[in-house]
Amino acid sequence: MKKKAPVALICVVFSLAVLACSSTRVKRVDADTVTDLSGNWNDTDVRLVCDSLIKDALNSPRIDTYIRDYSLRNRGARPAVIVGRFRNVTSEHIDTTIVSGIMRTSILNSGKLDFVEGGEAREDIRAERQDQQVNASETTASALANETGADFMLTGTVNSIIDSERNRMTRTYYVTATITDIETNRILWEGENNSIKKIIQRPRTKI
Repeated sequence: MKKKAPVALICVVFSLAVLACSSTRVKRVDADTVTDLSGNWNDTDVRLVCDSLIKDALNSPRIDTYIRDYSLRNRGARPAVIVGRFRNVTSEHIDTTIVSGIMRTSILNSGKLDFVEGGEAREDIRAERQDQQVNASETTASALANETGADFMLTGTVNSIIDSERNRMTRTYYVTATITDIETNRILWEGENNSIKKIIQRPRTKI
């Protein structure tokens, strides 16, 4: 006569089977892989927008002309830019600092323009400089009131238009970036990307 498996053993086996089926699975893919899961703003959109805007800014004749004139007036120095607000006016949660950060890195590394810190990073630097006046030696403490003033501010906007009917939706993104002369308020450069358009098909709701 066969012995019945203990109830406790059956429960353990069942629990292990459930855990095996419900465990999280992770698959690594190339960073350039397009992964549109929800139809919302994603890393592919960031890459396409930044590539377009950076190329436009670096190839702008207006920026080249200003840089050349500025360099002649200031013994070869480059204009300094500070990053301002990149506003998100869509209905989604979009971290626009990723866009402005990528743009700053690429433009800075191109050697065309210099950037100065702003926002929280600037406040942290100022706090450190102030602390050095008390705690650092006189020969190593950074001097006060010696910051480089920015000539321009980089700002931008992310907007979207949504058109929907029943379970079908079209979402188009409009991203603009602007470099403005801080002293005169004149726009030196402005770029726009409106090439991101998605058609999203949702499952029909069964009644």
